[in-house]
Amino acid sequence: MELNEIVITQAIIDRFWTKLKNNLEMDVAIVGGGPSGLVAGYFLAREGRKVALFERKLSVGGGMWGGGMMFNEIVVQESAVHILNKFGVRYQLYQKDYYTADSIETTSSLIAGATKAGLTIFNCMTVEDVMMREDRLTGLVLNWSPVEMAGLHVDPLAVGSQFVIDSTGHATEVVKVVSRKVPGKLQTPSGKIEGEKSMWADRAETLTLQNTCEVFPGLFIAGMCANATFGGPRMGPIFGGMLLSGEKVANEIIKKLN
Repeated sequence: MELNEIVITQAIIDRFWTKLKNNLEMDVAIVGGGPSGLVAGYFLAREGRKVALFERKLSVGGGMWGGGMMFNEIVVQESAVHILNKFGVRYQLYQKDYYTADSIETTSSLIAGATKAGLTIFNCMTVEDVMMREDRLTGLVLNWSPVEMAGLHVDPLAVGSQFVIDSTGHATEVVKVVSRKVPGKLQTPSGKIEGEKSMWADRAETLTLQNTCEVFPGLFIAGMCANATFGGPRMGPIFGGMLLSGEKVANEIIKKLN
């Protein structure tokens, strides 16, 4: 059989169009494809919720790929090892409460596990704004990342969701938009973004979970985004808190959806 370039093109367009159309309205929209966003997507999809993740970069996985300073190993504390087990990630005990895992295997396993559970991932898409009504967020305003990078004036499109998770890490991309443009205040001490502090791994890992919450009606925060929003420190290449934050935010939203 001779391969036909037009059929190949048609197949891509048809399949992508179906995928996009099926996610114009969803239960949960996740912004940011790092570990907390992927884990949240996994648990939400596994519960049968319609959930999609939007990542501005070509690759999904956030900062986990590089381990620590491009030494492609990560550290996970014992309290989060059960999540590695769920995704079939191999790990080794380094010393009491410190486990190591290959960052490439871990990241690729999170991506594969989440998509197989039912999470839809759209890469190269930037969230440039949110949709709002009088009392809450109702969705996202999207554009192609290359459009943003090129500075082109191209109007975006919108998708609706009952809840949004900002898991964009240090950047707090959705929270910044809400703080700047949406009437009302964030559920932080100042009502605004408190700002990320310098590294303190032990404190940061505790606060990552504590700060994972609904920070504005319809908007949840997870992972490093939660710490940056509430003024917590960064934690570096230990990822247990990120994984646990994804699990927690999914469980909190599932309760609300139920």
